[in-house]
Amino acid sequence: MPRSTARRASPKSPAPSPRAASDRSELRITDPRALRALAHPARQRVVTELYSGEVLTATEAARICDVTPSAMSYHLRALATWGIVERVESGDGRERPWRAVADSITITPGAHRAAGIEDSRLSVHEWFADLEAGLDRLAVLVADGEEHGMTARGRLWLTDDEERELRESLHALVRSYGGRTSRDHPDGARPWDVYGLVLPARRADPPA
Repeated sequence: MPRSTARRASPKSPAPSPRAASDRSELRITDPRALRALAHPARQRVVTELYSGEVLTATEAARICDVTPSAMSYHLRALATWGIVERVESGDGRERPWRAVADSITITPGAHRAAGIEDSRLSVHEWFADLEAGLDRLAVLVADGEEHGMTARGRLWLTDDEERELRESLHALVRSYGGRTSRDHPDGARPWDVYGLVLPARRADPPA
């Protein structure tokens, strides 16, 4: 079995319930083979669900991802091989659910680089399929008079240190709302997919 390619920023809690913000942990994917294991739409969808704090059986995850329970079991075992998800002990003898091994997941630039441009691009493009579907849903909500949701785009000139600070600040803000699930959230809360993109801009020639 391949060794896990991820390291955690802090120890994970043994309990499947949401953790306090001060005990948040991060899984860092460094091996290109783990990146390739993620390059499947059903796996990316279930990773999104589990890393949002959900604890799901393979049957529950299959319904969410629109695949058969046996196919989902296969995908979850593949993810577990790379230390991305894990089983939760079940005391009642029923189907054992699955959970994330940490509170957030990050694929390092080194993993993308080692995977090669084609495999890296495939992984990112599978992720963007969900983004496109979310934009379609937002367009419907806006047409119906919805005043929530956001799309924004801009350009900043940043030093490397400033770009790193921006990324860390965005991560911290998103994590401050973490730990909520479909079973445990404030009254009136509804699910939102939050995407963070900090992309290199095309360099333009300076004005003459």
